[in-house]
Amino acid sequence: MGKLFLVPTPIGNLDDMTFRAVKVLKEVDTILAEDTRNSGKLLKHFDIGTHMQSHHMHNEHKTVDHIVERIKSGENIALISDAGTPAISDPGFLLTRACVEAGIEVDCLPGATAFVPALVNSGFPNDKFIFEGFLPVKKGRQTRLNLLAEETRTMIFYESPHKLLKTLKHFSEYFGEDRPVSVSREITKLHEETIRGTAAEVLQHYTKKPPKGEIVIVVKGKS
Repeated sequence: MGKLFLVPTPIGNLDDMTFRAVKVLKEVDTILAEDTRNSGKLLKHFDIGTHMQSHHMHNEHKTVDHIVERIKSGENIALISDAGTPAISDPGFLLTRACVEAGIEVDCLPGATAFVPALVNSGFPNDKFIFEGFLPVKKGRQTRLNLLAEETRTMIFYESPHKLLKTLKHFSEYFGEDRPVSVSREITKLHEETIRGTAAEVLQHYTKKPPKGEIVIVVKGKS
């Protein structure tokens, strides 16, 4: 029986790729990639010539069973996402669950993921925290925010730049304008920055200076 490897890839700076990640990607039989064009640049940079095929949120339901059978027949397969660790707000959970249920060994390599540096950079308590990923866009959003308003642990969210202002407005409304917030943007990249302040202050900052790039929001829990 083969093995499934979950391989983190850099979220910006290519120097964050680990030696082990490169070694695994060179040795497996196939690499499953969220976007083969995007991942192709990464593989070329590290001189990795392994066969690659597409595996993303629109086709993973249809392909999981077939991939499991290939691994059971002896093929070693690695899964990578566009950036960061697979299955963290990216495809990977369905395949991992199917492999575990089939008795296939799953090896998740340690490596880049955006929310850890954002959490540490925030200066908020990190002994206990919750990762919320992306909030619901419409249905369930209000219910979720009402629930999180009472959360005492530090909260971590992912958000797209064009929805950041809406989310910060909701944080001010549901959590209070004085709730401490930290927004990390473009982590590990050239224009990386972290803006800290109250929900109202951070909202004001990004109202004047529209955000770009990948965003992680860290919110201090209720006192």
